[in-house]
Amino acid sequence: MEIFNKKLRWFIVLGMLFLLKPGFSQGQTDTLSTPSDSIMITIMMKHHQDKNIEELKEIRNKNGFLEKFPPTSARVINWYVMMGIGQVVTLKIPASELRNLNIAVEQSVWGAFSTEFYPTYDLYPVIKEAKENLNKSQ
Repeated sequence: MEIFNKKLRWFIVLGMLFLLKPGFSQGQTDTLSTPSDSIMITIMMKHHQDKNIEELKEIRNKNGFLEKFPPTSARVINWYVMMGIGQVVTLKIPASELRNLNIAVEQSVWGAFSTEFYPTYDLYPVIKEAKENLNKSQ
């Protein structure tokens, strides 16, 4: 079962990367002015539930969380709290800055959160266009 889960994870990651390839995905271009080589990435920061909020704040403060995350090259698309889970942050960054984002996470997030990264793209313009076409055809 564990081998199946690992293969499934790799399949999902590779599928997401394929969707990020230019020409196959739709990006959010009308509201953000970022370099054409930018990527969106969603970071799930799961709270360590064996610590209370004060302990988590202390760890983040010690790590310089507010100073280091997100890096200055990143543009925050959204930042939500998922009650009972943690925080979910979607960023848009130049592709060349991916390494700096990873370092910022390692230096400031770890200890208070466990992290998961997901390549992300904006599907809403595609859905919006499909809905408009559907309305025109009716």
